[in-house]
Amino acid sequence: MAENIKNMTPKQIVAELDKYIIGQDEAKKRVAIALRNRYRRIKLSETMKEEITPKNILMMGPTGVGKTEIARRLSKLMDAPFVKVEATKFTEVGYVGRDVDSMIRDLVEASMRLSKQKRIDENADTAEKIAEDIIIKAIIPGDSSEKKKGGVQLGNIFGDPGYKTQKEEYEESKKKEYESSEQFSDIQMAREQVRKQLREGQLEETVIEVEVDDVPKTNQLDAQNEGMIAIGNIFENMMPKKTKRKKCKVKDARKILIEQEAQKLVDMDQVTDEALENAEQNGIVFIDEIDKITSGNTMRSGADVSREGVQRDILPIVEGSVVNTKYGPVKTDYMLFIGAGAFHVSKPSDLIPELQGRFPISVELKNLDKEDFKKILTVPQNAVIKQQKALLETEGITIDFTEDAIDEIANLAYIMNEQTENIGARRLHTILEILLEDISYSLPDSEVNDIIIDRAEVQKKLQKKIKEVDVDKYIL
Repeated sequence: MAENIKNMTPKQIVAELDKYIIGQDEAKKRVAIALRNRYRRIKLSETMKEEITPKNILMMGPTGVGKTEIARRLSKLMDAPFVKVEATKFTEVGYVGRDVDSMIRDLVEASMRLSKQKRIDENADTAEKIAEDIIIKAIIPGDSSEKKKGGVQLGNIFGDPGYKTQKEEYEESKKKEYESSEQFSDIQMAREQVRKQLREGQLEETVIEVEVDDVPKTNQLDAQNEGMIAIGNIFENMMPKKTKRKKCKVKDARKILIEQEAQKLVDMDQVTDEALENAEQNGIVFIDEIDKITSGNTMRSGADVSREGVQRDILPIVEGSVVNTKYGPVKTDYMLFIGAGAFHVSKPSDLIPELQGRFPISVELKNLDKEDFKKILTVPQNAVIKQQKALLETEGITIDFTEDAIDEIANLAYIMNEQTENIGARRLHTILEILLEDISYSLPDSEVNDIIIDRAEVQKKLQKKIKEVDVDKYIL
């Protein structure tokens, strides 16, 4: 998104969501108002700002109607920290599994990535110039005195001693002598010529050897060990980083070096402070499948005994508490929580009363009808038919659907949802996969020309799948 969400009105936010989500106007409207209220709150005085907490939203509706899609599109739309979690992954404190605090740690990690990337982008120009110099020196090496000195220097660990050793003074005098020599002048001229060729893109495929940071692949901590501090991190800043020589093309070396140098220019203390502030004031947590942790849900699972316990653990986080993360403590008082669930077995009233009270805005998403299916097939920027066309175009085949074919697909999706399980818009993927199965299987084929699919073709392919409901079996 080029446009910052802070500059968008609720109507503009809804218009952006309309590009991908059909219907559910009420849900989109509520979400847009909640986002705009975050921005309005920022503009208030400190005293008033402290009193206003976000109005959390609970979205109810069958599967496949757009609850999770709204969350996905919001995350792409926003520059604020956003995390989507599944309520079913959490267990009560004391049981093996993820505890609810981890959702806030995930949010802080998302905020850190945002803040760090922002700083890296700010330093991109400077990093690009440094990277260009490194590439030029790799193509036209200079005297050995130009190379970076290795080894661990005590001054780096215990601070600058304030004087130069005899060896350092000797090396400095040799460097000055070299810089005034004719050889140095020739190297500088050659490097300027290379710089010109580099900027004109003539050396992109040239293979060079550059020194890059040797970053070990650290093992991801298990969910139970989240928040633990790796011992290596304590000494990370004290000892010089390991480097390794790497051969690669100029175009690849440039990417590696720009990223590496930009990160060196980032002040991590400043990034951490900014990220924690951003997570606290602008963070949004989307809790999906919240209906699966209600006591009224008859679905049995291994974590069943701790289901109500998960609700009790979520409660203080939604109410406002302090969660410890590896970057420091974070307050959850001003984070926005959006809960979503199908509630086809349980009801929102099956949530513990205190948690119900923390989601004051509830919105019910409607079932999709035939007209909605027709729009989902053709209108959104990522419409299902557009996706299938793009896939088959890679094989050199253009496929077209007639109006009556689209009408028939929408009709069949609606009937199948009514007669069997209602899986919402996901039914369209099922139908299109069956419809195009034989075509996809036979490609690539030089004898196959452009394909047009009409109503008759749809009915022929899917007649075995659609059966009229046998009313007799429901009569006792």
